[in-house]
Amino acid sequence: MRRSVNGNNIVTRALELRSVSFILVALALLLVFAMFVVLSGGAVMAHHPIVQNAIFVLGGATLLLLAVMIGLWTRRLVRERRQLGGAAGARLHVRLVSLFGLVAVAPTIVIGIFATLFFDYGIQIWFSDRVNTALNEALEASRGYLTEHNANIRTEAFSLANYLVSAENELQINGTDLLHDPDTLGQMLDSQATIRGLTEAVVYDPITNKVIAAGGMLSRSGYNQPLPPPSAAVMARTNDVAIYDSPDEKVVRAVVTVSETPEMMLVITRPVDPEIVGHMRKTEKVVSDYKRLDRNRMKIQVIFVMIFVLVALLVMLAAALMGLTLARQIARPLGLLMDASHKVSEGDLSVRVPEDGRDDEIRSLSHAFNLMTDELASQRTQLMDAYEQINERRRFTEAVLSGVSAGVIGLDAHAKIELPNLAASNLLGRDLTLSIGGALDEVIPEFSPVLTALQAGNGRVQTQEVQIGTPGHRRILLVRIAAEIGDAETRGYVVTFDDITALQAAQRKAAWADVARRIAHEIKNPLTPIQLAAERLKRRFLKEISSDPDTFRQCADTIVRQVGDIGRMVDEFSAFARMPQPRMADEDLSAIVREALVLQKGAHPEILYDVRLPVGQGPMLSCDRRQIGQTLTNLLQNAADAVAMTGRGSGLQVAHGSEETIGVSGSYVGTIRVEVREDGEQAQIIVTDDGVGLPKDDRERLTEPYVTHKPKGTGLGLAIVKKIMEDHEGTVELRDRPDGDGTEAVLTLPLKTGAQKENHGV
Repeated sequence: MRRSVNGNNIVTRALELRSVSFILVALALLLVFAMFVVLSGGAVMAHHPIVQNAIFVLGGATLLLLAVMIGLWTRRLVRERRQLGGAAGARLHVRLVSLFGLVAVAPTIVIGIFATLFFDYGIQIWFSDRVNTALNEALEASRGYLTEHNANIRTEAFSLANYLVSAENELQINGTDLLHDPDTLGQMLDSQATIRGLTEAVVYDPITNKVIAAGGMLSRSGYNQPLPPPSAAVMARTNDVAIYDSPDEKVVRAVVTVSETPEMMLVITRPVDPEIVGHMRKTEKVVSDYKRLDRNRMKIQVIFVMIFVLVALLVMLAAALMGLTLARQIARPLGLLMDASHKVSEGDLSVRVPEDGRDDEIRSLSHAFNLMTDELASQRTQLMDAYEQINERRRFTEAVLSGVSAGVIGLDAHAKIELPNLAASNLLGRDLTLSIGGALDEVIPEFSPVLTALQAGNGRVQTQEVQIGTPGHRRILLVRIAAEIGDAETRGYVVTFDDITALQAAQRKAAWADVARRIAHEIKNPLTPIQLAAERLKRRFLKEISSDPDTFRQCADTIVRQVGDIGRMVDEFSAFARMPQPRMADEDLSAIVREALVLQKGAHPEILYDVRLPVGQGPMLSCDRRQIGQTLTNLLQNAADAVAMTGRGSGLQVAHGSEETIGVSGSYVGTIRVEVREDGEQAQIIVTDDGVGLPKDDRERLTEPYVTHKPKGTGLGLAIVKKIMEDHEGTVELRDRPDGDGTEAVLTLPLKTGAQKENHGV
């Protein structure tokens, strides 16, 4: 809820910033236009310094506000990501801002550079020698017109003055004074003004400023024009012509002396073309402005460059601010979509994205995304319900399978493992759950023939016995594979198997025990009469036989000896068939080993016995002393027989520090090592010989009845050993000697006394 409030506050403040940003952008564009007007002089107030300064100051303030706003936007974006806890769409936002910035900055910089270059080039052209010469020539041309006009009026003034003097001289001959005859003088002035193209011709007294006579168009209605200034009269007295313009510059006047006594001066007036005078004045003003600008050229360049920079910065910052605003408008919905998609990928199907009121592609995309999440949420709910049902059924099936002692493996139509139970992993000695999805013939290649036979045949069930394990640890599994067939195609298989090694061994043992009982019963009965009859024949008829008594004695002894051997064999059969229950008592295992070795050393003096027992007594354990002794006797006898079968004279090396070495000094045909050790809560008796070793085949069956590799063995010795060890909760293990040829037999018994067994039972 707090995150939602923060998000709403962020959105509100973002809208306010966006409004202010648009206002600043509009103001920046308006100022750019105003600066253009000022530069071009397109407004009446444009040349006013106050207006120019105000616009430039306002432009600088706007530039500063734009920079501040961009900083606020940047800080806003960073804080928004921190508050909302993610940066979804951040890279897209950066790319959009960079793109907008590049689009805004690059053209502005290019235009600014070209504008500066062209402006400098234009300045160079404007103030070049050619332009300067042209303006000066134009000014001289306009002034030449006035100079020529003044020269003409000067000539006219001298000519008219000379004409009047000549006329006066002629009239004086006739007795007439022209200068004192205003009418005649006026007529003459009027005619000469007309002839010479003058607007007026006036003779006046410079001392009294009295007009004597006047002629011309302006004088016909009465002369009312102002007379020349005294300065003009002063210049005229120097025998020169004083030329001056009228205040309105429409006419040019020339003053010349006509008579010195009395002093009289002539004023003539000639019109001037006002357009020519206006052009001349404009030319003079233009040349004056041009020279002023030429003197301030560097200042103008600096001002224009500053204006260009200000305008460029305004445009760039306005474009950057607009880019930030537009980029956020584009990137924020996409960022929300990305964030929502990430949450959906994490499993949160309750997430929704806001749908703005605008009608565009982003709103359509947001609407489609919300519809998709609604549909996914609905489908996930249905799938979860179905999955829960499947899980309940699966748990029920697994519970049923876990209670089954046999191994069960479910296969799919391609014979790949789908569902193994725990018993299957225990029987095979591997975790089958790690092999789910693997092919059966690859995971358990021993089952491949059974599966192949089922697939090749027409039946639905195939059963075979399969051997697994390494030599010496072979086990027999009864494997049954049933095919699940539906719609004329195989949908899967069910593999069931169980370890029948112990069952088969027990069956064979029971069968051999029954055979042993029958043999012991059928053979033992006639053995005693045969032995007694042979001994009686020897005693009764040995003295009467004189032809070959030695042969008779030898045959009788052979019968008695062989009957004894058969009797001992029958006793072994009987012992195997009727193995009594052990009578448990706390015994010293080392003492039992010593007793068994004492019995064997006399029977096999040619063998060296290397004995390694714990110092002192022990270990103590609860056992049947006679049966454990029989077990050791059988193992030692087998070891002695294996040494005898080698036909070699070399034996094991006796380790230094052994407790005792039993045997007769001299050469030995072999060595038997007997070691007693404690291993945790177990005691071990290890009998090692350097005999012929174990057979390559059927090693796992050596402890079964009547399985032997000795020429004269009965195959009951190891069977009896195994039976006794099972009754004592122990084990027997036969393996190759680690350091050479021979056999190593290991008896393992639990280290429990009678009191410990009672406590354990309680």
